[in-house]
Amino acid sequence: MDLFSPIDFGDLHLANRVVMAPLTRVRSGADGVPGPLVAEHYAQRASVGLIVTEGVYPGADSRGYFGQPGIVNDAQEAGWRAVADAVHAEGGTIVMQLMHAVRVSHPDLTESGRTLAPSAVAIDGEVHTQHGKRRHEVPHALTEAELATVRDEFVAAARRAVRAGLDGVELHAANGYLLHQFLSPVSNVREDGYGGSPEARARFVIEVARAVTAAIGGGRVGIRISPAHNIQDVAETDPAETRATYAALLDGLRSLGLAYVSVLHADPTGELVQELRTHIDAGVIVNSGFGRQTDRAEAVALVEAAHADAVAVGRAVIANPDLVDRWRNEAPENAPRPEHFYTAGAEGYTDYPRLSA
Repeated sequence: MDLFSPIDFGDLHLANRVVMAPLTRVRSGADGVPGPLVAEHYAQRASVGLIVTEGVYPGADSRGYFGQPGIVNDAQEAGWRAVADAVHAEGGTIVMQLMHAVRVSHPDLTESGRTLAPSAVAIDGEVHTQHGKRRHEVPHALTEAELATVRDEFVAAARRAVRAGLDGVELHAANGYLLHQFLSPVSNVREDGYGGSPEARARFVIEVARAVTAAIGGGRVGIRISPAHNIQDVAETDPAETRATYAALLDGLRSLGLAYVSVLHADPTGELVQELRTHIDAGVIVNSGFGRQTDRAEAVALVEAAHADAVAVGRAVIANPDLVDRWRNEAPENAPRPEHFYTAGAEGYTDYPRLSA
């Protein structure tokens, strides 16, 4: 296999195996509507095989950050339609990552003025809101009836995304957000049918995936996981427990005909990730970088050694809208400017030069 060769993941056609990782950029203002600047940003990067958007909130109480885009109303849907049109005009393929933040959020950011979670267990830390940094609060533990509402929000958001012209969706079950919180015995201490064992903790994630695939087709749906990532107080420190949980999850997803599974892990060639691959009947994307940059050599090696079908890349794609051409020709790269990752405006967002410039 070759990093620059095409591949199909379900209904998604990738011109190459470089994937733009989902990257929080908070450029969508107070109303969560992605504007022309967001469309320009994604269209600039349409030469990657697949764009996965930044995390998009699917419900009124699911927003995690000020400036995060949503997909819960007509204005947001129209904004994403412009993004999809711009990417497609450049020949790209784009899916929307659906991200429910729950306890990672703050009451200042949610419509109901509360945060939600599998269990009433708070994160020890702070979140950035429109009023500055705030301490995380103890969240409301979702009832079984409320779980059905959250599931339906994911379905409605997926339908809106496809109606807006995106090629599919990615369910965010990583990095400490809602679906990931269900998987960890630290953030999920429920005593009903959704907690207490690996199979029970995987249940809600599987139910969401089943409902979304029934609505838009499995070939349009991917899922992102980050086993043993241990971030945002979602701890998975028992190796046997972690393997059992993710095996139960992936086995439960096999029948859905997913397009792909994206795995974030510091060692994608290691025993855990490669063992979990045996439970996956879909394309496999790996992403080793979180706070560090995945470089060309690593991406090429991962695909050529068949450790993955494609590689998700973050910082290098931020800094190089023409990254695929640069990597194909082993050309120099722009350096990312982290000081502009979470600011407003074009600086550090759409002003990175192409090699041709």
